[in-house]
Amino acid sequence: MQRWPSLKQLQYLIALDEHKNFNRAAKACHVSQSTLSTGIQTLEDMMNLQLVERDHKSFIMTPIGLEVVERARNLLSDARDLMELGQQQGGAMQGTVRLGCIPTIAPFLLSQLVQSCAQTYPELELLLREDTTTNLLKQLEQGQLDLLILALPIEIGGFHCKAVGQDPFHMVMPSTMAAGLHMPFDYKELPSQSIFLLEREHCLTEHAVSACRLRDKSKINPFAATSLHTLVQMVGAGLGTTFLPQMAIEAGILDNTDLVAIPLPGEQAYREIGLVWRPSTTRVQTFYKIAELLTPLINPKPAG
Repeated sequence: MQRWPSLKQLQYLIALDEHKNFNRAAKACHVSQSTLSTGIQTLEDMMNLQLVERDHKSFIMTPIGLEVVERARNLLSDARDLMELGQQQGGAMQGTVRLGCIPTIAPFLLSQLVQSCAQTYPELELLLREDTTTNLLKQLEQGQLDLLILALPIEIGGFHCKAVGQDPFHMVMPSTMAAGLHMPFDYKELPSQSIFLLEREHCLTEHAVSACRLRDKSKINPFAATSLHTLVQMVGAGLGTTFLPQMAIEAGILDNTDLVAIPLPGEQAYREIGLVWRPSTTRVQTFYKIAELLTPLINPKPAG
């Protein structure tokens, strides 16, 4: 009878490729370094291939080893989807969902989502991870995450997506600066290099510039912030203005500052918030239920 690689052996190889270190890979797999090393060696013997080139102090993955890693990721992803079938037998809103979210949404939305989910579906556990859009999409593809909350539009390839709400943009500036503008104001009134934005790895920058129809790039300051809180600090110091999403403002990011949010010129500008998942998943019903929890959190009904 032909011997087959075990999923655990494939997991060891993937961990080694990700962590670039035997000790760190072993810790990530919750095994000893010798167990991980032996598992990979057994995999090599079974396949009659050299997957890892070793010397006394370091290693590199061979070209065939890298190909095996990519195929192994797909196998593990399919195995996880297979195990989800068992969870579905007990009900769509049971088990665990590994949820990724971008930094310009996570601090202002996830705590509310976790509370809402715990109250509505107490048998469903959300495991959270915050990262950039690029990294989250890669982790979703590799089966490390089940579901993403992202800002749209973005290129998602073959993944499936469901929009759950709109998050309007506002212009934020010191109250003294706002007092000197005509309302509705025009971007031409703003000084050169007075608009502060996030680093390019944050999709909010591209979304804000596009949605807010800012065509004069001379208004953008070359300094790029790492977070929305850094933007608030820069603008709070009187250095200029910025775009902020409504969910951050409603969460209190401007509290205890002299900053005000004013409407943007022209039509309302916004980013769309959406859920993204693999087409092979069996948990679409679960994700749609999570979408139902998210929509009122992003677009709450007016009081009264």
